[in-house]
Amino acid sequence: MIVAALEGHDVFLQAATSFGKSLCFQLPAVVDYGITIVISPLLALMNNQIASLRAAGINVATINSTTPHSTKTAIFDDLRSGHPHTRLLYVTPEFCMLDHFRRHLRTVYEQKELARIAVDEAHCISEWGHDFRPSFKQLDFFKKEFPDIPMICCTATATSSVRDDVINILGLDRTKLKSFTMTTSRPNLHYEIRFTSHEEDRYDDFLAWLKSTHARRANSAARSQELTQRNERTTNVPGIIYTLTRRETEEIASRLRNDGIGAKPYHAGLTTEQKDDHLHGWVANKDGYDVIVATTAFGMGIDKDNVRFVVHWQIPKSFEGYYQEAGRAGRDGKASICMLYYSREDRDRNAMMMQNEIAKNAASKSSAAVRSRHAMHQRGLSLQALIGYCENIKACRHKLIAAYFGDQSETPCEWACDWHKDAKALVKKKEKGLASEEWCSTQREMGAYGYDDYD
Repeated sequence: MIVAALEGHDVFLQAATSFGKSLCFQLPAVVDYGITIVISPLLALMNNQIASLRAAGINVATINSTTPHSTKTAIFDDLRSGHPHTRLLYVTPEFCMLDHFRRHLRTVYEQKELARIAVDEAHCISEWGHDFRPSFKQLDFFKKEFPDIPMICCTATATSSVRDDVINILGLDRTKLKSFTMTTSRPNLHYEIRFTSHEEDRYDDFLAWLKSTHARRANSAARSQELTQRNERTTNVPGIIYTLTRRETEEIASRLRNDGIGAKPYHAGLTTEQKDDHLHGWVANKDGYDVIVATTAFGMGIDKDNVRFVVHWQIPKSFEGYYQEAGRAGRDGKASICMLYYSREDRDRNAMMMQNEIAKNAASKSSAAVRSRHAMHQRGLSLQALIGYCENIKACRHKLIAAYFGDQSETPCEWACDWHKDAKALVKKKEKGLASEEWCSTQREMGAYGYDDYD
């Protein structure tokens, strides 16, 4: 893949989180000539990559909503020269739409200093993707104006239809495209569905699990010694809890702190200073920052290798979103757990919210409304597939994930999912934990899920 990027080919790379996709455009940018433009929608991940590159002495820059005016001016001056010293420039897709930026790129291109374009989270280009952004549609500008400049597209979550859509929208030449689709397999991740209902407080279940994890660490002499040698606390079990509302992030983090667990909320309503403090403290394993409770609506790009658990407090809005977020666990290759609390009430509320969004655009014939309906239709199919995944108690979770993404490679699972661990117990947990379909049907008829509870 890196060789293909160095040789000037267009590249489409799909690989699981932790694969190291960014190296496939970072390394060529360092050893090759000119400047590489990196387009990414995730500011947190963008900033983490930039910090790592700068620590390695690489001249890298970014222009986004948080970049100071003086820094932007310096970057524009560098581009205006036509011979930029910057090796990688990270920008948002929205910024790529600005004529001011495009004019400077034309100058760089005319001087033969534009080396390549890298598109991170490339699934966002497609209306059939799980996180479609209209600004990504405008990225066809690059092939129209700079047809000989190679592009590399990276994603962890794209079905075959999404891949085809991305390639068509960007105008990539299929006869010259080097496409690499890696396995979805992450054998160090333990996938588990925890069946629950709204009558139960899932917080008690989670706290019991986390406390037992702390106890196992403390009671294992070998493990305690290993952690001490690495200057880590036995109670430092880094993890992420994803939930759907800002209110819940605050409530869960507060409850955890009251029970002696270092936890911080992370959502779009916090100040930039608060978000930076919470994220940096968590990445650095600081005392009091062990668990981040984050909204799934807020794209949280992270670069932390020792995440030991990812918990979804409710069923996410898409299969792709679930896989991508769960994949942030265990990037160091060590055993980690991906836990999803699934209730049929959450399922029905999620479906009702989607129906309400569709109804809002049903009458409009505008292009934006049509795009929205297409995107919602695809998201509905994705949610339906995720519901099937959660309800399935007869197959390996790793194989179910591979099947969704069309991955036909081997998916080893050595007791690394709830089905393999104890198939009989899984059946009983589902029967005991979920509300009956009859009860849920009655609730729907009564309009119990007819309001938008999420922000």
